[in-house]
Amino acid sequence: MGALMKNDRSLFPAIPSFFDDMLTRDWFNWPVSQHSNNWSVPAVNVKETNDSFELEVAAPGMNKQDFKVELDNNLLVVSAQKGNNYEEQDEKGNFARREFNYQSFSRSFNLPERLVKGEEISARYQDGILHISVPKTDEAKVKPAKQIEIH
Repeated sequence: MGALMKNDRSLFPAIPSFFDDMLTRDWFNWPVSQHSNNWSVPAVNVKETNDSFELEVAAPGMNKQDFKVELDNNLLVVSAQKGNNYEEQDEKGNFARREFNYQSFSRSFNLPERLVKGEEISARYQDGILHISVPKTDEAKVKPAKQIEIH
């Protein structure tokens, strides 16, 4: 049985290889400054309770104004966009470097038709997590077992 090992082709394994990074990195996700974040589609937890579907979208570093949550027929769309500007100036006020960084994501969820109360969907952003509550209709709720009397 063989062991899985990472092949380190560098003579100095503690120093990342520029060429390896350049050849394997997604060019459209290349950070433009040390102040940028590597963004991707955020993780989402979905929990179903008897009364609702609860979504938790992990998006630290955002503000609640950066988010957009909308319901289009039975499609719940959660998106966000954030822009950052980074500037370095010399003592005369001339720009030595000026960079713009825009990050965005969008996630879509198909909601069960006629089983959710779309007009009562609510969202709040707290501690880096966007919490979305999608209430169920009475038809979608699990009914408790009914005891049938025997005559």
